[in-house]
Amino acid sequence: MVRISRTCHDGQLPLPGYLSQASQSSNALASKLPPLPASPSFSQSMGIMGTAEEALNSYQLPKPLPVWLNPGYAKHIVRGNFMTLSARPKTVEQGEWIAHQVVEHYRNLWNFVRVIYEKEENGKSICDATSCPRMSAGTNHSYTWLNNRFEPIELPAFEYITLMQRWISGKIDDTKMFPTEASGVSFAHNPQITTTSLLNGPDEWVGKRSGFPKEFFSICQTIFLQMFRVYAHLYWAHFIDPFYHLNLEKQLNSCFSHFVLTATALDLLKPSELEPMQPLIDLWAANGTFPPESKAYEYANLKVGNLLLQLGGMA
Repeated sequence: MVRISRTCHDGQLPLPGYLSQASQSSNALASKLPPLPASPSFSQSMGIMGTAEEALNSYQLPKPLPVWLNPGYAKHIVRGNFMTLSARPKTVEQGEWIAHQVVEHYRNLWNFVRVIYEKEENGKSICDATSCPRMSAGTNHSYTWLNNRFEPIELPAFEYITLMQRWISGKIDDTKMFPTEASGVSFAHNPQITTTSLLNGPDEWVGKRSGFPKEFFSICQTIFLQMFRVYAHLYWAHFIDPFYHLNLEKQLNSCFSHFVLTATALDLLKPSELEPMQPLIDLWAANGTFPPESKAYEYANLKVGNLLLQLGGMA
């Protein structure tokens, strides 16, 4: 088969049409949108929670709940099953498919990062050292970066994200890690031809038949973990400003739910690593965004998701 193209150069990602409006000031667009809803308090739902309330309380979420956990603001730009976008075609080798997904989801994410880096009328970015002095996802999750001496250090979110971009771009552009030569023939394992596993023993690994190195899969797991942390920061720190103000919350939801389905289906994220966004995953499993056959659905707490639907008046 022809190798999937995955060249990705730092700072040269195309901006989709649905994000082009991000060049406008978020303050200018905010007045055109309806007011934000009041997130329901826990006291409003007495008598309907039970163990679901205990599970939701265990997440230690702020009260009132974040707006992105209101079902009315967890919607998508289109209806459909995102599993069809995550499922690997039968003729595509596993390593090739994972490499393709890494590049595509990185491109999607970076378009949203460009929005928070956009300069406002006052010359400042929405995400800077003042607004986001730490790389965090709410009060319960804060992330550190390893310096040159491999010591964990706290950085402002924009600096952490910039270093993350450089690191991921460096991996994707490294032809030893992500080979792009068409001569690297790849093919999918056909169990109808042979029952021998392609990943049998220390001399076999994901992507070997397409020329990917032994550490390829672990690097992809790290890339997806870093991208997840950025998505988590976008939700916790910037969902209202700029994404809601720019009427881009549905686009953000669509890309993130697709990202979660892909990451879980390909074992690129562990259930424990989803913790900062677990309540949204619960909600999307309960409202049908994540189909029952998906791992994302398997990792969700449906009781919490149904409770969030009840709190939002959509159960």
